[in-house]
Amino acid sequence: MILALLDNLTWGIDPVIFELGPIAPRWYGILFAGAFVSGYMFGVKMWKDAGRKVEEMENILTWILVGTVVGARLGHVIFYDPSYYLRNIDQVLAVWNGGLASHGAAIGIVIAMYYMAKKTPKMNFWWLADRVVIPTAVGGAFIRLGNFTNSEIYGHETDASWGVIFSNLPGPAGMIPRHPTMLYEALLCILVFAVLWTIYKKYKSNPPSGSLFGTFLILLFSGRFFLEYTKIPQADFASEWAINMGQILSIPLVLIGLYIVTKMVNWKEEGTNLKKADS
Repeated sequence: MILALLDNLTWGIDPVIFELGPIAPRWYGILFAGAFVSGYMFGVKMWKDAGRKVEEMENILTWILVGTVVGARLGHVIFYDPSYYLRNIDQVLAVWNGGLASHGAAIGIVIAMYYMAKKTPKMNFWWLADRVVIPTAVGGAFIRLGNFTNSEIYGHETDASWGVIFSNLPGPAGMIPRHPTMLYEALLCILVFAVLWTIYKKYKSNPPSGSLFGTFLILLFSGRFFLEYTKIPQADFASEWAINMGQILSIPLVLIGLYIVTKMVNWKEEGTNLKKADS
C-alpha cells in the first residue's frame, strides 16, 4: 500500500531546509533528532511503568546518544571505508560529510548500555536492553527516512512500479528507477517495533528478561540481511564477495539473538521487577 504511492516518483529535494548565514538545518538532522525525541517519549512511558525515576532514564539516554553517534561513525570508518580514512585521518570526525553505519551504532549502544547498567543502582544489562530496543526500532525508522531525504543508501535498478528515480544522483544514475531500500528498512523498523511492543504489552510491561533484546536482534538484522540484496554495496572492497559487508555484520547479531531467545529467556515467566526484587 505504502510502496504503491511511490509509483513513478522522482525524488530530488534539497537536503538543506533553508540557509540563514551559517545556519543551514538539514532534513536528515531534523529526522535524526526526531529519533531521540521518540526515544525519550517511549523511555518515559517504560520507566514510569517500572516505577523508576525519569531523571535516571534521561541520564541513560544521553549516554546512549553518545554511543550511537560515536559507534555509527567509527563503524563506517572501520567497516566500510578504512583505506580512505587511513589516508585522510582528519576526516574521521567529519560527521557532517556523511557516513554513519547502523551496525556500528548497534555496537556503540550495547557498550553504552553495559556501562550505564553497571553505573545505575538496581539496574542490570538485560532489563535495560529490553527497554532500549523499543525506542531504537522507532528511531531507526526516522533515520532511514533521513537517508531517503538525502538520496543515500539507495538500491539497485528495478522495474518494480514503486521504483524511485533519485534525481540528485549525478549523471545517468539520476535517471534510473531504483529500489528505495531506505524505505524498506524504515518499514522493517516499524514492523520490529510492532512485534516488540506487542510482547511488552502481552507481559503487562514486564517481559521476560532478554526477550525483547533477543527478538530485536533476530528480526532487525535478519531483515537487514535480505534487504542488502536490493542495496548498492556500501563498502567497495566487499563489492565482489558473495555477500556484502552489511550482511557479514548482520550474521553474528542474528546468531546472538537466537541464542538469547532459545537458551536464556524463560518465556513462561514475566521479567523481574527490579524495584521490588532489590528493595
